Amino acid sequence: MTQLDAASDTSPDVARFSYPTSAMVGDYLRAAAGLAPTVMILSTVSVGSVAGLVLGGFAAIFGAFAIRTALRHATGLEVSEAELRVTGLRPATLPWRELDRMKLAYYSTRRDRKSGWMQLELKAGGARLSIDSRLDGFDRLVRQAATAASQRDVELSEATAANLQALGIRLPEQRAMR
Repeated sequence: MTQLDAASDTSPDVARFSYPTSAMVGDYLRAAAGLAPTVMILSTVSVGSVAGLVLGGFAAIFGAFAIRTALRHATGLEVSEAELRVTGLRPATLPWRELDRMKLAYYSTRRDRKSGWMQLELKAGGARLSIDSRLDGFDRLVRQAATAASQRDVELSEATAANLQALGIRLPEQRAMR
């Protein structure tokens, strides 16, 4: 046993995932690009009440997006055979034995569908979780969720089954809804 193993508070069978900074930079820049000009205008220029309300609305939207981005960036996931644990400011636990919904969606950013991202939505009991494909190890996490869904006989939509196949994950035919 190494010192790292001895110091760890979780078992070695736990895989840890997080959103890398490189994947989050774009969201931080988008938030700043919207928030900075609106705050600058509101703080330096005398604007009417309608313009102030509109600019304040934009500042609130971009501020909320910045907070959401920071929360996502600070979130970590720990996956074991038994559960998926969310660490960070909003911790949660999703036991695989209680998984009752899995949805894997693809969102295209182009008409040719060659660029985009995937989003995994999981529900187990009262716990809900949404994870996008920028997460390091997303494929491995989807594979674990698909295995749990298969073991629990969770019905998957045709879109989810097709997206699993696009990731190279094969499930028995009867698992997909018709």
